[in-house]
Amino acid sequence: MDKLKNLENLFHHELKDIYSAETQIIEALPEMEQQATNKNLRRAFSQHLEETKLQKKRLEEIAEILEIDIKGVTCEAMQGLIKEAKSFLKEDAEDQVKDAGLIAKAQSVEHYEIAAYGTALQYAKHLKHNEVVDLLNQTLEEESAADEKLTKIAVENINLQAKEA
Repeated sequence: MDKLKNLENLFHHELKDIYSAETQIIEALPEMEQQATNKNLRRAFSQHLEETKLQKKRLEEIAEILEIDIKGVTCEAMQGLIKEAKSFLKEDAEDQVKDAGLIAKAQSVEHYEIAAYGTALQYAKHLKHNEVVDLLNQTLEEESAADEKLTKIAVENINLQAKEA
């Protein structure tokens, strides 16, 4: 790996890390959707999968703008979060409890992404990559909305059902 000499290098590294994370999420979301029993949760996972595919394409567009190869880094944090989620899926749990746990695992992923995109957005602003700023900001807003949707599903429905299970 090349030495990270400046903020531009660090920014490129962060984008590669996020790209790896999105790629891993695309692979993991179908299983989470399949395991969810609540129809609203399944729909949220399905919608977010399609959104994640667009976010990955957006990162590829950013790579073209910056003239960088976005592949070649593995996001170990996302590997860990997904491993933890897959481990949870093996637990023997009531349906509503499993759904509540799935939301918790999915929100861990969303919170990581919100932090990563927020950091990349600030780097892009500082480096005056204005076209990239807009693309990153769009994704950051989508990630925040996905997190809010999961909270709403949990609070208004699943957590109440899990409490009664």
